[in-house]
Amino acid sequence: MTCFSDFPFPDGFPNFMHHSKLQEYITTCAKEKNLLKYIQFKTPVSSVNKRPDFSVTGQWDVTTEKDGKQESTIFDAVMICSGRHVYPNIPKKSLAGLKHFKGKYFHSQEYREPGIFKGKILVIGLGNSGCDIAVELSRTAEQVIISSRSGSWVMSRVWDDGYPWDLLFVNFENFLQNNLPKAISDWWYMKRMNSEFKHENYGLMPLDGTLRKEPVFNDELPPRILCGTVSIKPNVKQFTETSAIFEDGTMFEASDFVIFATGYDYAYPFLDESLIKIKNNEITLFKSIFPPLLEKSTMTVIGLVQSLGAVIPTTELQARWAARVIKGTCTLPSVEDVMCDIDEKIGKKLRWFGKSKTIQMDYVTYMDEIASFIGAKPNILWLFLTDPKLALEVFFGPCSPYQFRLVGPGKWPGARNAILTQWDQALKPMKTRVVGSRQKPCLKLLAVPILFIGVLLMLI
Repeated sequence: MTCFSDFPFPDGFPNFMHHSKLQEYITTCAKEKNLLKYIQFKTPVSSVNKRPDFSVTGQWDVTTEKDGKQESTIFDAVMICSGRHVYPNIPKKSLAGLKHFKGKYFHSQEYREPGIFKGKILVIGLGNSGCDIAVELSRTAEQVIISSRSGSWVMSRVWDDGYPWDLLFVNFENFLQNNLPKAISDWWYMKRMNSEFKHENYGLMPLDGTLRKEPVFNDELPPRILCGTVSIKPNVKQFTETSAIFEDGTMFEASDFVIFATGYDYAYPFLDESLIKIKNNEITLFKSIFPPLLEKSTMTVIGLVQSLGAVIPTTELQARWAARVIKGTCTLPSVEDVMCDIDEKIGKKLRWFGKSKTIQMDYVTYMDEIASFIGAKPNILWLFLTDPKLALEVFFGPCSPYQFRLVGPGKWPGARNAILTQWDQALKPMKTRVVGSRQKPCLKLLAVPILFIGVLLMLI
């Protein structure tokens, strides 16, 4: 589910791979598509400015720096692909007494390995990085505490019948959750999130469990809490020279290290602020890609989204649409329609994800929406008429990247076979000792739509 839509992972690559494996895959893809010759490594961008004739040409002056020398080049278009993990955020202003703390503190970006950590450790932040670090340190440190401001859902990578979770994150279930009455949708969502263990029993329960905030994926955190090697505490109120005092009045005494897994800020210092406005974690972009008020749509932002889906297929689809707009083969709506859409989407995201998650998206909905603009979204009804076997896999199966190569520009002949064999491909890395034939969890997948259809019939 993480690969490029026309470049599957090689056989034997694990479903959840080490970063070195992912780098190997990306490098292989770049070589295969002959992209390396277009990449200038170790070349920071100092500034990006409109050309004097921008309203006619849409061109940009881009100043770069390499080996201490600056160079200015004219480009027809600019894609900003720096993503959202740019500037480590340590909330020093909101933590009273931190400057007096005599232990060591640093951001999770600086963490490398657990060997040097032997004492008492406080991890601030209940995200993926914070939980991974806490679990790893719990094997070597004397005591590990995670401080969480608002709690989080914690999910396992392994779901029904041992399949990777994203294979069971199906299109049809997402469709139902987005179209059922909110009360039923919220009930189903919370039931699913609590299916492995009751989060309130572990101190993990989110303050508002109905918000679709990005969950934490960690298979080891609940057992670590159960064994007492990791503890969960509320937000830190203040620090003393040697301790942290939490909002419930309890204290973590004689702590040696504080690791801030408190996320990142994003900014574009090489741009004039009038081009892309960022305020309180909000950014004004059409479909999270296009600055809405440019005379020419020759600047785009790629990867400034957060969703339950994989980054690679999301940014790839964004880039496919952006390239067509820049080339002039796709046109954007009017500025008025664009601004109305931005306002509407901000309102929806606040209701679904909360104020702190304004760049978060519903993965399936967003992918379908972007694919529709470039003509790459498959027509499910037509697919059922012409290729029922494929239609069943697409509609009742996962939102795999391959489905956006079935039709439209960039259509890939291998997309159909990749979709029909995706279950086998997911299991192949684990088949090092073959003991039986694969059994796809089709009955469990169909139980979801049957359940919701039954509820709907009862309400009608």
